[in-house]
Parts: sequence; C-alpha cells; structure tokens
Amino acid sequence: MTEQISRLLTIMTRLRDPDHGCPWDVEQDFSTIAPYTIEEAYEVADAIERNNMDDLRDELGDLLLQVVFHARIAEEAGSFEFGDVAQSISDKMIRRHPHVFGTEQERDSDTQTRAWEEQKAEERAQRGAKGALSDVPQGLPALLRAEKLGKRASRVGFDWPEVRQVIAKVEEEIAEVEAEIPGADPAGLEHEVGDLLFAVAQLARHLKVNPETALRRANRRFESRFGHVEMALAADDRLPADASLEELETHWSAAKAAERASKSATPA
Repeated sequence: MTEQISRLLTIMTRLRDPDHGCPWDVEQDFSTIAPYTIEEAYEVADAIERNNMDDLRDELGDLLLQVVFHARIAEEAGSFEFGDVAQSISDKMIRRHPHVFGTEQERDSDTQTRAWEEQKAEERAQRGAKGALSDVPQGLPALLRAEKLGKRASRVGFDWPEVRQVIAKVEEEIAEVEAEIPGADPAGLEHEVGDLLFAVAQLARHLKVNPETALRRANRRFESRFGHVEMALAADDRLPADASLEELETHWSAAKAAERASKSATPA
C-alpha cells in the first residue's frame, strides 16, 4: 500500500515539474482543478449506482488523483502536503469516534449520528463559523445544498414537525408557480420554481430520501423509458418527432409496464 501511494505521489511530482513535466498539469491551480474533482466524485457515485466494481476501482483512482493533485499544489506553495491531509483526516476520525478509539461506551447508529453532528458543530465554532448556515459549502449541487441548508436549520428548531406539513408547503409552492404563470415574468417564475424545488428537497429530507440520488435515479429511468420509446418507433423506421403525443405516451406507458414486470420477476 505504501509503495503504491509513494509511486502516485512521485508521478504527480514529475507531472508538475516546471522544466520537464506536462505543460497542462503545470498550468493548473486549485480553482482550475476543482471542477474535475467534483466531476470525479460524481463518476464514483455513478459507478456505485451501476454496481460496476471495475469502474468503481478506476473512478476511485481518478478521485484519489484529484486529492494528490491538490496536495501537490499546496506543497509547492508551502502550505501543506499529502501526509498532512492524511494526518488531518485520521485525527478527525479518531476525534469523532471516541467509542471506537477512546474510552467512551459503545454507541448505536442514532447516538453516533447525534454525537457526530455535535462534534462537527463544535469544530465549526472553533473555526469561527458564524451562523448555523455559514459554512454549508457553496459549491455543492443546488438540490443537495438545499437539503443540507434545511437539515442545518432544523438543528436549531426551524423546521416542520410533521411530513404532512412539508407536503402542504410543496402544494403551496405549486400554487404560487401556477399564480405566476399568467404574467409570464421570467424572474418571478424562476423565483417560484426555485422555492418549489427547495420545498421538494425538504420533503425528501423528511422522508429520509437523498434528493440528489433520487433525481439521479429518476434521470436514469427517464433515459431508459425514452430509449424504449425510440426503439418502438424505430421498428417502423420512425422517429419520436414523427409520432403524435398520444402515441409517445402509449409507448412510454408500455416502457413503465415493462419496467414493473421486470422488477416483479426479479427474485427477492
């Protein structure tokens, strides 16, 4: 393990060598690499979603490379190095798991979750974070950030106590979108649709559903069903643009029915 990590660090050092390295790698900085880091994290999630272990191995390697890349840039600037990154996360894991690495009594999952959040809150306070929402990362996908903002606000009592109240809020936001449609004001519509999406993210949170995962899977279902529609039409040498909406809906319903049949036929 140590040998493989050392080899990867050496490769990155060579790539970043200003005289003999790769010009593209030498030109990069934290901000230019950050989008690739986010992209690689999503590709890890996609491999997990597809249950493809070969792809997961490769995507985790790509994500690790991003960590090594950032650490190398920081080392060149005299800020920190890869070893410091590993040390930092090791210290954090030990600090947040006193029931494993210390003398505290054993915790169940719920107790650990509460203790974890309390520890994170204490760490935020030590960093001087001001306000319950002050350090929710701006770079998160908007849907996921909406869920996290709601979760953080709920810790200080700003939340709906019952899921039915959240559903009512979603319905209220839908009504406000509908009320905005006659005026067709782009800014107003964006405002109301944004509020609706935020409310849906909170509904997902109350139902203990990850909104990002739910939407990703919905996207996958849409792609699969639309592919079924295209294949059904292609059998007659036609394209979706050649069909009526009613015919497209018929093929779509057939795709959903096939999906349900496939699920029911899958052994438990």
